[in-house]
Formats: sequence, structure tokens, C-alpha cells
Amino acid sequence: MELFSRSWTALREAVAALADEDFERPSGCAGWLVRDLVCHLVIDAQDVLITLVTPATGAPTVDAVTYWKLVEPPTGEDPLDALIPRLAAAYGEPGLLRFHLDDVGSAAGRAAELADPAARVGTRDEVLTVGDYLSAYVVEWTLHHLDLIARLPSAPEPPAETLAAARASLEKIAGSGFPASLSDKEALLIGTGRRTPTDAERETLGDFAEQLPFILG
Repeated sequence: MELFSRSWTALREAVAALADEDFERPSGCAGWLVRDLVCHLVIDAQDVLITLVTPATGAPTVDAVTYWKLVEPPTGEDPLDALIPRLAAAYGEPGLLRFHLDDVGSAAGRAAELADPAARVGTRDEVLTVGDYLSAYVVEWTLHHLDLIARLPSAPEPPAETLAAARASLEKIAGSGFPASLSDKEALLIGTGRRTPTDAERETLGDFAEQLPFILG
């Protein structure tokens, strides 16, 4: 729960600190500008709010790790992916998009803090505890924080503890650990295909490199 709050707060603060011109820069998500990514975060915040008020019965079907599925790289043909740039452009001024994320994002953060971690909720036709659901989102927030600052070298990075937690989750999803020589940030970027490993890194990764990237969906 604490890591969810730290990762989400850090991401929202990074968005709030962006200059208007930064919204037109490329993000770390292929084909998306920063404004498109921020629009996606608004939808993510709405999803969190919806899920936290969708109680479920029965035994959990997934946990914080198995919530994520390995999928094929995006092709740009998914209707929601195609909608995001049009929706982001409709905001016009970056200030409106920034305000909407702060408004909905703050509500999602408060709802998470008030939720019972042992309660069960339903999302994506699965059942899981609130604690596991929020833990899964630490990966989402951390990766998108890295996406946000991909072309903004002076922007603040995700908190060290959330980088470490996201790496640990990715390693569980992958079923193998990344070499200790890779920092948490580099393991996440390389592991999810956000950066191509160098020849030296590929040699360090060994056979594990052939399994990359791990695209989460």
C-alpha cells in the first residue's frame, strides 16, 4: 500500500512539474507523446477508482504477480491505443490535462489509502485482494514514470524503493533474475523492451537475453 502511494505520488508530481512544451516531446511509449502518456494515466486512475469500488466474492484468482500477463508488443491497432492520442489532443492546453490528472489522480490516491487491503475486488474478469491489486500497480506507475522522463534528463526519477519493487516483480513474472550488474532502472528498461541492451549487457544476460522483452498487459 505504501509503495503504491509513493510511486503514484512521485509520478503525479513529475507530471505537475512538466513545462508546457514538454507535453509535445516523445515519451518512452512507442508512438506516444508525453501528453498521450499523461492522458493514459488519467484513464489508469479511473480504472483504479472503478476497481476499488467493485467488490468481488470467491477466492482470488490472481495475485500481484499473476495479475500481469505477458503479451505481444503493441502494434498500434488496438482501438484504445489509437484513441489515446486523439483524446489527449482534444484537451488542447497542457494545463487542462495536468489539472484532470491531478483531480482524478488525487481521488485514486485517497481511495487507495482508505481501502481495506484484505478486501477482494474484481477487474479484468479476475478476483484479487486490494493489497495485491495496488502492489501490481507499483509496476505500472514505475514503468510509466520512466516513460514520462525518457526524453527529459533533468526530471526526477522514480523513488529507489519503487524501482527495486518493480524490478522484483518483473523478475517473478519472468521467472528469472536479472544480473546484479544491472541497476534496477536498467533492468526494467531492458527487460520490458524500452531499451535495447548493449553488446556487453547482452553478453552478461546470456541465454536470458533471448527471452526479452517481457511486455506486460
